[in-house]
Amino acid sequence: MSKVGLFSVGLDTYWGQFGALLNNLTGYHNQIRNKLESFGAEVVDAGMVDNIDKAQNSAKLLNNSDVDLIFLFVSTYALSSTVLPIAKQSKVPFILLNLQPVGSLDYEKFNALDDYAEKTGIWLEHCQACAIPEIACVMNKAETRYHTVTGYLNEGSVWNEIRGWIDATNTVKALQNNRMGVLGNYYGGMLDVYTDLTGQSVTFGTHFEMLEMCELKKIRDNISPGEITEKIAEFESVFDIDRKCDPKEIERAAKTSVALDKLVKTYQLGSLAYYYEGQTGNDYENIITSVIAGNTLLTGRSIPVAGECEVKNAHAMKIMSELGSGGSFSEFYLMDFKDNVAFLGHDGPAHFNIAEGRVKLVPLPVYHGKPGNGLSIQMSVKQGPVTLLSVVEGKDSVFLLVAEGDSVEGPILETGNTNSRYSFPCNIRDFVNSWSKYGPSHHCAIGVGHIAHKIEKVAFLLNIPMVNVCQEISKK
Repeated sequence: MSKVGLFSVGLDTYWGQFGALLNNLTGYHNQIRNKLESFGAEVVDAGMVDNIDKAQNSAKLLNNSDVDLIFLFVSTYALSSTVLPIAKQSKVPFILLNLQPVGSLDYEKFNALDDYAEKTGIWLEHCQACAIPEIACVMNKAETRYHTVTGYLNEGSVWNEIRGWIDATNTVKALQNNRMGVLGNYYGGMLDVYTDLTGQSVTFGTHFEMLEMCELKKIRDNISPGEITEKIAEFESVFDIDRKCDPKEIERAAKTSVALDKLVKTYQLGSLAYYYEGQTGNDYENIITSVIAGNTLLTGRSIPVAGECEVKNAHAMKIMSELGSGGSFSEFYLMDFKDNVAFLGHDGPAHFNIAEGRVKLVPLPVYHGKPGNGLSIQMSVKQGPVTLLSVVEGKDSVFLLVAEGDSVEGPILETGNTNSRYSFPCNIRDFVNSWSKYGPSHHCAIGVGHIAHKIEKVAFLLNIPMVNVCQEISKK
């Protein structure tokens, strides 16, 4: 759960002049607090800050409470001097809430009032926008990062955006607390996949656990028959198991799956990147060729697993997972220029919770480009809106690359891999060209729903850039 700060700003000179104003503004403040709590956030409420003394006290409260994000409700005109102490002492971004009580005043009713003081009080109750430029000016000079939400209190889109900030905050916190296992090594020569683990830790806050195949083997050697039986039952409940699957292969995969679960539990892993080859007939080869089913189960339990030791994509999958979108390991397979679609999929683990229908567990006589053979996952992503996400290590910084499209109906390649058809709001040639020019690895994470607006918030909180490819194409 994220912990967020909340305070309102106003001008204490007004309270004695306009009797109902403070009470009404406090009611709006409480409405915002209740909404934030309903979104699952723990709220540290500093109340109404209307003078410099309260500003300094609120700065201490919010600083000492270790909040992840601060919501500032601009309730009426307020002096920027009441914001600066909090902005200077806080180490987290601000969300400025420029929210009027209503979308539009009843001007006829307002102008019919006889009391100018009453009129002024009502106007001040609705003049949130008056202070926004002043506060933004101070925020800019103080080099405090902020974002502004403008609208009115009963506007659905406003609360969707605010909820998005809570979701993004939860996601960033999950990344900061994440322990990612790295099992094995990179696929040799796949230069785009190689990564700077220190840079990834600095960007996301992730702790890396360097895992050994010998430890996984030791765990696997001590799995009981009862544990294997339970895991096979889980396979049967989650997967549509092809009749051609050899029972011995199912048992081999189940044994490895139990071992993976125990490895994850031992190191409290929240994600995993893996790849290993080993010598033919080696015990480690026996393990690594039987991990796909177990890693798929882990991915569906919000412990995303990326093959080919793709650490960057494990981060992309984790972001998708924490945003409730899934996040399945993918790469471009081919293009259909007639239908203007691209096929994306991958061998290895997938996210079974975002599949169109049940996920198939099928036997493969060979893992293409990899050693051995065994069971594999065949599925398509649910038809409807999807988002692609890649974590990119650019020349100068890490950034997020995003595209929104649709998983569409049509023939796919039934090769024992994940595979789906995707359309985008542009020519497929332009899309692939534009996506590729940003220099991502050839992998990406695919999640259900159009969630670029949430990923943009994650990028803001991480203080890294985000590029929305489809938007960039539309600007040309």
